[in-house]
Amino acid sequence: MKLPYVIGAVLAVIAICAAAVLISRSASGGSPPVPPVPAACPERWDSSTIGGWVPAAADLDGAEESLVPGEPIEAMICAYPGTNTRPGGERLAGSRTLKGETKAMARDLGYLPVSTTNHGGPCTQMGGPMTNYLIRFAYPDGEALWVGSAEEVNSCAGTTNGTTSSRSYIGPSLTTAYRAGTWKLVRPDDPCRGSTGRRGQDERMVPEGPLSVLVCEEAVSSDDRPPRLEHGRQVATALAETLNSPDTRPSANSCQQIAGMDDRTLRLLFAYADGPPAGVQISMGCDPGINNGLLQADLDDPVRDEVTRLAPRKDD
Repeated sequence: MKLPYVIGAVLAVIAICAAAVLISRSASGGSPPVPPVPAACPERWDSSTIGGWVPAAADLDGAEESLVPGEPIEAMICAYPGTNTRPGGERLAGSRTLKGETKAMARDLGYLPVSTTNHGGPCTQMGGPMTNYLIRFAYPDGEALWVGSAEEVNSCAGTTNGTTSSRSYIGPSLTTAYRAGTWKLVRPDDPCRGSTGRRGQDERMVPEGPLSVLVCEEAVSSDDRPPRLEHGRQVATALAETLNSPDTRPSANSCQQIAGMDDRTLRLLFAYADGPPAGVQISMGCDPGINNGLLQADLDDPVRDEVTRLAPRKDD
């Protein structure tokens, strides 16, 4: 027997079988394996986007529904300072690893509302410093996931895990975590002045299970306290059902003013037993008049009347 001939024939058969497997996968629509998430901070921010970039998307269950699915055990924060007038290519300035704070950080980021749709919205155009951040979440089984975000002067940077994204701005919280090694999601001192939103608002205007609702009027000036009136579970549940009734569409975070209509804007904040509130903005004289940042809906008279009835009175 001629051994070189036999070995060559065997290798040829193996090559043919491997090619057949590849062709079969291609024909069946199989996708190539996702590259592993890098274990170290990249030396540069490889994007001209401020926030909203990761070096690799992780193939983790739940990554489409939550920025940080599951229960990671460690978070490494990488910082890339620069200026928003010349974004892209920022050098790595340093990193910090969180351990005891990881669970709280993952929980808070996991509650942020996410969407795979690119939603627009107004944003100021001030030039100034910014810092891009990458957070590498490590899991007990050896898997990992990157989250990219930023702090910048216009407070408009988004956050992504490479599969889904959030418009909620968390820049100051990331800067504090990087500098101090502690995590706390920064929330406005006055809830009437803003909300990061809540997971699930890409599917419903108001997620299920609110315990109360705070109805806020616009303040007369930035120094004034916005008028507000809080209602309990029964009112919150009924109002949520009302707001969830109209047909919705992806939000462009803009509307057209209706001449001669009430031009008031109300902010509704639905509180829950756990996690952040769900915010909904009601623009009385605008079309579409209902907006939660991810979804918009038309404001009809029954909804307008109910919200008006629940709004704070002049003497509240």
